[in-house]
Amino acid sequence: MNSNEEDRVFEALLDYLRRSRGFDFTGYKRTSLKRRVRKQMQKHTINTFGDYLDYLEVHPDEFPSLFNTILINVTSFFRDASAWEYLQNQTLPNLLLQKTVEEPIRVWSAGCASGEEAYTIAIILAEMLGAEQFRQRVKIYATDVDEEALAYARQASYTAQTLETLPDELQKRYFEQTGNQYLFRPDLRRAIIFGRHDLVQNAPISRLDLLVCRNTLMYFNSETQARILARFHFALNPIGILFLGKAEMLLTHTNLFNPLSLPQRIFTKVSKINLRDRLLVLAHSGKEEVDNRLANYVRLREAAFNDVPLAQIVIDLKGHLILANTSARSIFRLSLQDMGKPFQDLELSYRPIELRSLIEQVYQEHSSKTINDVMHYQSDGMIQYLEVQVSPLQENGNDLLGVSISFSDVTRYHDLQMELQRSNQELETTNEELQSTNEELETTNEELQSTNEELETTNEELQSTNEELETMNEELQSTNQELQTINDELQIRTADLNQVNVFLNSILVGLRAGVIVVDRQFNILTWNPGAEELWGLRSDEVLGQSLLSLDIGLPIDQLGEPIRNCLGDEERQELVLQSLNRRGRTIDCRISFNPLRGLDAELRGVILLMEEN
Repeated sequence: MNSNEEDRVFEALLDYLRRSRGFDFTGYKRTSLKRRVRKQMQKHTINTFGDYLDYLEVHPDEFPSLFNTILINVTSFFRDASAWEYLQNQTLPNLLLQKTVEEPIRVWSAGCASGEEAYTIAIILAEMLGAEQFRQRVKIYATDVDEEALAYARQASYTAQTLETLPDELQKRYFEQTGNQYLFRPDLRRAIIFGRHDLVQNAPISRLDLLVCRNTLMYFNSETQARILARFHFALNPIGILFLGKAEMLLTHTNLFNPLSLPQRIFTKVSKINLRDRLLVLAHSGKEEVDNRLANYVRLREAAFNDVPLAQIVIDLKGHLILANTSARSIFRLSLQDMGKPFQDLELSYRPIELRSLIEQVYQEHSSKTINDVMHYQSDGMIQYLEVQVSPLQENGNDLLGVSISFSDVTRYHDLQMELQRSNQELETTNEELQSTNEELETTNEELQSTNEELETTNEELQSTNEELETMNEELQSTNQELQTINDELQIRTADLNQVNVFLNSILVGLRAGVIVVDRQFNILTWNPGAEELWGLRSDEVLGQSLLSLDIGLPIDQLGEPIRNCLGDEERQELVLQSLNRRGRTIDCRISFNPLRGLDAELRGVILLMEEN
């Protein structure tokens, strides 16, 4: 399979996960995502993504294991301790100075995994505020897409090994030992709310003072990172702080965040946000979450747009309906639920006029198109005449953002025109001059950051490489933890096996009777001290040899048939043979033959028990 075909099948696999399970991984980096999926495929010896897609359709119980493999939950308390120390000693004190003692403190730990990060934040704030102030003012929202990790985090219970990175005094102050587990203080635990949240699909938590999202953005591609960061900008208060992981530098997002401490990956929010970034957040959030700082501005713009006497809509480059004012919604029976839908799926795209071809012409020619006297049948059966103007929306006079389509109601003028044409052809010119022209409502655009393109490309490549290395490092940590668990299990099993061997050897040594164990080919597997005493041969002289080849005082040739009968699944047998022991004395040797069975109950050999009669 060539690389293009493999990519196509992999995208089909991601689409299946989104449709069947609601997990949208399409915004993740393909290199790391493919590597994680292949790791899961190796467990089932599956070689191609197509075969694995078939396997998922037949085995729905495979999904939890696949998601656990993709969603790498590598975290710890105070991970990257120097960054947390800077946050506690430098950043948060300045933040708290800007708030009154009654104001609440809202924190969001995005991508919290198994909860260590959220509890680290709680410990820091409890140390700074005191337990009483913490309980009254602090609310921590901890979210992740992994339900299994969230269930573990909600228990607030950790092992001694997990708490190794915590100083002893903090362990004693914030954790209560219960058996082998350490439970986070229940009175502080109530301030932390765990919930499932998809950074790509769900609306952000708002009015935040601190947003912690460490080593999560690096798994997403640059486009998805930009959308998530726009939401983070919306979520933060004007004095809010963004705390990222060591692989996330935001070199290409200075329009949203300024570095407060770049080495520690701590950023502050850029107070001014352009309308396009604002609309991007709202379009992806699915809610009207307008914070107090932008409320008046947005309401004024919406009121101005909605109160324009002509119907107007805005369509982006991807063909989605972005805006429609009150007149447009009323005339064409649009609802707020239609915002964001593909324009081609709406009746307005082809009725009362085919608009899609006009839009294509505007994109190609970068100029406005106006269609006059478009007939529109209203719900009451009346005919309305519209003037349709399709205008390109451009940024910096060059880059296309979409189109604005306005519908001017010219029914009155059309009727006047027809009447004047019938009464006096000379007035036609005057009638045409009376038709009002549509004033364009241009969307204002802020200038894009002008940086050297070559340097920006280099920075992005370095950033991407750094994120990829960090991803691989976390994968190695995850694999190392798995190997450590397997090694611990092997040590336990080895100790059990050694104990069984010692126990069995003690039994064989303690028996006065001679014990000889042979396999199905009559080769000697066991020769105990009792057998040495009877026949004078040491175990190291006979192990691995055929019993029938030994030259001892026992008539060996008479043992073959009973052994074969025992291997033929017959009952236990006994016989008495006259023999010479190692001292040359004639004895009657009683020999019992017992089958030797394995764990699967299959015959593995025969046990010969020999006693002097």
